[in-house]
Amino acid sequence: MVQLWLLLLPLSGCASYIRLAAPPGATAEAIPVLGIPNARFWLDASPDGLIREGSLMAQREAAAGPLGPQNFLALSGGGDNGAFGAGMMLGWTAAGTRPRFNVVTGISAGALIAPFAFLGPAYDEQLREVFTGQQARDILLLPRQAFAVFALFFGEALADTSPLNRLIARHANEAMLADIAAEYAKGRLLLIGTTNLDLQRPVVWNIGAIAASGHPEALGLFRRILLASASIPGAFPPVLVEVQHEGRVFQEMHVDGGAAMQVFLYPPSLNLGDAARGRGITRQRTAYVIRNGRVDVEAGSTTRGIFSITRRAANTLLHFGGIGDISRIYLTTQRDGVAFRVAYIGREFQHPRNEPFDPAFMQALFDYGFERGRLGDAWQTQPSAVGTFAAPAVP
Repeated sequence: MVQLWLLLLPLSGCASYIRLAAPPGATAEAIPVLGIPNARFWLDASPDGLIREGSLMAQREAAAGPLGPQNFLALSGGGDNGAFGAGMMLGWTAAGTRPRFNVVTGISAGALIAPFAFLGPAYDEQLREVFTGQQARDILLLPRQAFAVFALFFGEALADTSPLNRLIARHANEAMLADIAAEYAKGRLLLIGTTNLDLQRPVVWNIGAIAASGHPEALGLFRRILLASASIPGAFPPVLVEVQHEGRVFQEMHVDGGAAMQVFLYPPSLNLGDAARGRGITRQRTAYVIRNGRVDVEAGSTTRGIFSITRRAANTLLHFGGIGDISRIYLTTQRDGVAFRVAYIGREFQHPRNEPFDPAFMQALFDYGFERGRLGDAWQTQPSAVGTFAAPAVP
């Protein structure tokens, strides 16, 4: 998908689709969506909103029963590598050691896993179907060559994601939304990340609050958030979210959360240790991070050409950006006294990928993730050393 995005860079400004204006930058942060004041948070802003949400979360959790250990799960992006995280979830269930997560976060492919992971083993078979029961055409439609050239100059994306939209609608339904609302009432959080492209800022959507709002458009917003979080800019169409301010209707443009960060848990500006001590709470906390990708780099011989060089550079940028995100989570959790665990695709996994969302590749990766989850041998207590080399790529 990176190569699709790169093709568009020199063509920016050639053509554009009509849309409503974005909200004025100075007011955009304060505008609620669907009138829900805590529907979303801005990770690069003051953590006050998250602190308030955390306080309410603790109150609801305490009302539901005694406070036990607190478990967090962060799911990264990764495209079809998301089959790894999906397999991990089901393997974890099979092992009988899968925690009930207090907070689940997801970006891109991780966003598609997150609702199922949040709702627990009852949703395992649906999660399996999403990541192993699809053909490439069930995720996206690529145009023929002539139409691809037209899309490059006059479109907003190369691929049509209406199949992915239908897949999301099939699973993200009223029953799922009601189950999310019920868990939110017990003091649990499901957070999905997108990137507001107008403001160039990461946004975290509070899906439980949206589900519990009872708003008639809550389900539609939930589906659009999932689609937006997986919408790679240029490759997939962006998702427009309507907001109202002072009697005017505006549209925000949201794309893949991975455009801003590959994985997130909570911002470093929020100190969980201080917050817990302020409320007089002492409990064991563990953060689990699943990277739907590798941490090792693949050595190879890069062809001298603008396309191959730019693609290789972009892949390198995304790779080390994701590693940096994991390191940030690690350092933040260590400061706050939260135990850290990370899992990723190991170098021992070798299976050819013939096309994006290749069913055979995704099934093999799902099975690999399942075994890692069942055996529990994928978890590391600190990030892998940056710069570790895998076997050279086969030309």
